[in-house]
Amino acid sequence: MNNSSQKRLTATNEFDPDCRDCPRLSDFLDQVLVDYPDYFARPVPSFGSEQPSLLIVGLAPGMHGANRTGRPFTGDQAGVLLYQMLHEFGFATNGESISADDALELTSARITNAVKCLPPQNKPTGAEIRSCNRFLLAEIKARQPKVLLALGRIAHQAVLRSLQLKLKDWPFAHGAEHQLPDGYLLVDSYHCSRYNINTRRLTESMFRDVFKRCKQLVDLAENAELSEAQFS
Repeated sequence: MNNSSQKRLTATNEFDPDCRDCPRLSDFLDQVLVDYPDYFARPVPSFGSEQPSLLIVGLAPGMHGANRTGRPFTGDQAGVLLYQMLHEFGFATNGESISADDALELTSARITNAVKCLPPQNKPTGAEIRSCNRFLLAEIKARQPKVLLALGRIAHQAVLRSLQLKLKDWPFAHGAEHQLPDGYLLVDSYHCSRYNINTRRLTESMFRDVFKRCKQLVDLAENAELSEAQFS
C-alpha cells in the first residue's frame, strides 16, 4: 500500500463524512438541511494538529455551532471559553474560532467529538455513542496524544469504551486524572456548555486550572520523550 492509499484508509477509519449508520441522526440532519439550507449539517470532522499532544473530546456538534459551521465548538457559546483557553496556553494561534475557513490554527492540539453528528435535543442515545466509538478509537490510536481531555461525563465514558475499559474503574470527576493502560493520560472537566457556565457549575477559573494542568502534563511528557531520545 502506498503512502497516499494508507493516508486515505486512516482518514476513513477516523472519520466518514458520508456516514449514515445511525438512522435517527441521519434523518434529523436531512431535516435540518431542509430547514437551514446553508448549514453544514453533516458529520463534523475533527479540527487541529495532525500530531497532537493534547486531544480534546467533546460530546457532539451543537445545532447552531459546529452543525452550522462544520468545525467543532465553533459558532456558538460552547466554544468561546474553550478557544480562549487554547490560545492562552499556547495551543491556538487565536483566542476565537469564527468559521471553518478562518485563519485559526491549533498547535499540538486537536478537537473531536464522541458523536460526530448533531443529535436531537443535544442528546445522543447510548447506541449512537457506541456506533461512533470506532471513529474515536481510530483517532486515538492514529494520533497517539500524550493527554486526552474529556469535556463532560459522556465524553469521558466514550473514551473509556473506545479503549474497552470498565467505566467503574475510572470514575468521572472534574479535574480528575486517570493513568490509563497503554500510556494514555485522561483528564476530566465539566463541559464548557452555556448551561454549565451560566449556572457556574464550570467557572473560567476552574477551566483555566484544568488547562494549566493539561499544559503541565503535555510539557512533562514531551520533555521525558526528548530526554529518552537523547540518551537512547
